[in-house]
This record gives sequence, structure tokens and C-alpha cells, in this order.
Amino acid sequence: MSYGSHAYVPDDRNASVLFNVNGELVRRDKAVVNVFDSGFMLGDGVWEGLRVHGGRVAFLDDHLERLWEGAAALDIDIGLTKAALTTRIYETLSANEMVEDVHIRLMLTRGLRSTPYQDPRVIISDATIVIAPEFKKANPATAVNPLRLYTVSVRRGRSDVQDPGLNSHSKINCVTACIQAIKAGADEGLMLDPQGFVATCNSTHFFIVRKGEVWTSSGDYCLGGITRGKIVDLCKANDIPVFEKNFSLMKCYSADEAFTTGTFAGLAPVGDIDGRKIGDGKRGPMVERLQKLYLDLIHKDTSA
Repeated sequence: MSYGSHAYVPDDRNASVLFNVNGELVRRDKAVVNVFDSGFMLGDGVWEGLRVHGGRVAFLDDHLERLWEGAAALDIDIGLTKAALTTRIYETLSANEMVEDVHIRLMLTRGLRSTPYQDPRVIISDATIVIAPEFKKANPATAVNPLRLYTVSVRRGRSDVQDPGLNSHSKINCVTACIQAIKAGADEGLMLDPQGFVATCNSTHFFIVRKGEVWTSSGDYCLGGITRGKIVDLCKANDIPVFEKNFSLMKCYSADEAFTTGTFAGLAPVGDIDGRKIGDGKRGPMVERLQKLYLDLIHKDTSA
């Protein structure tokens, strides 16, 4: 079963899908990493979620740029060029005959450790690179039926604690935020920054619409979302006023529309925050317009 903005349509083909583990194609049920792997042991690594449309990975250059940036921040030697990793991704898709409605979890860790210890000098292998593709169609209802959000007490942290712009495997703050939202009967948690301004959701980015303007957070306390950035660019290109700024929950409660963005589901409308109906509680015209513009952009990118 799946929930919220990540709801998907189950697909029996996934039982026999081949994953790519360090360049080797392995059946899903046999795809494993060593218990001494840095990702398993310490959450030491970064990852990307990729979406496949028409046999092509959407915005792959943007995703690889973010992966390389994260690896550099953690001082991880990926051991491959971007071109070589791209080839490996497409070889994996080809082996599985995957063309449409496919989601890939691309995972990179520092590699194997000789002993359970944080120091990267105990690494005894090359980096671990896992490409985990699935036949995974987003539930069509997600694009229409509004999500329910709950403002959690778990905050997005400062960059001098754990940089929220780093897409690391260490997601425990997002997990605890998600748990709190679930216990409150919501689909996802809305997270604030240390100053109390709206930052992001636990697994997606967040936008509101007020009087024809599209607002999202300053970006200081959230991941540099690929879809988030594309929506900001689309607004600018289509004469839609868009602002990356600090704003409080009060502005959310009185918004005309709200929505989340993410690689998997694209844009998903939000109809309820903390039990308060947003607008008329339904998908609004701005969300519908941006959904179409975003799908057109994906088609343009993957057919180029």
C-alpha cells in the first residue's frame, strides 16, 4: 500500500526486476549490500530519485549535478564519470525493457568499512552505487485529490548542524516528521525552519498561491529540489508572479491554493493544512495550469 504524494499503482512485474549493484545486474530479491556498507551502517551517502518518460530519464543532467555536488560535500569519490554512470543507468533500463512509468532510486555510499566506525579512513572499497528501478506509475488520483498536511514540531535544521540541502541517506528528521503527520491523520508533514517560517514537507516541496502569485520558501532550509526549480522557472517563463521568500503558516491558512512538488508525482494539490481547508479544498486553476506546463516541459526534455 502507498500513501500521500507517493501513492502508486502496484505492478507485478517488479518481482523479477533487475537492480544494478556496482555494475552487476541482480534480481531484486537478491540485490543486497554488505552490513559494513557505509550507507547501511551510518547513512553515509547521497541519492537521487529519477523518473523515466518515453525511455528517457527526465532532467538527468540536473539530477547528476546534484549527486556530484553532494558527493563532493561528503568527500566521496564516485569512481565514475557522469557519462559512465548515465550509460549504466540506461543499460539497466534496457535490461528490464523499461520505457514508461518507471522510477529509479539511484544510491551512492562511501563504500565498505573495515569496522563499525565513522572515520572515512577505514573505508576498504570503492564507492557503492546501486540503481534500483521499478515499474511505478503514480496514482492518477494524486494529481486531482488534494493532500492533507500537518505542521509538525520537527524543524528543518541549520546548515551548520546538518545541511538540509544535502540529499543524504540520513533522513531520520524527515522520518520522524512523517510519523508525527501520520499520527495526526495527515498524508505528509509540513516542516518549519528554525525561525518558524514555512520550509518544506518531509518528502516534497511546498507552494502556496495567493491572489495569482505563487510562493515557495526561501530555499535556505530545504533540498534544492529539481521539480521545485522547474516550477519556479515555468512561472517566470509564463508571466506568473513567483516568489521565493519567508512566510508564516498564517499565510498558508488564508491561501487560495496550495500544492507540493516532487520527482515522482510532479505537482499534487493540497486541500487541508492542520484541519483548515485551503481555498475551496479542491484542486485550483493555478495548480491545474502548472501541472500541464510541467508535463509539457518533461515531454520537451525527454524527447530532445
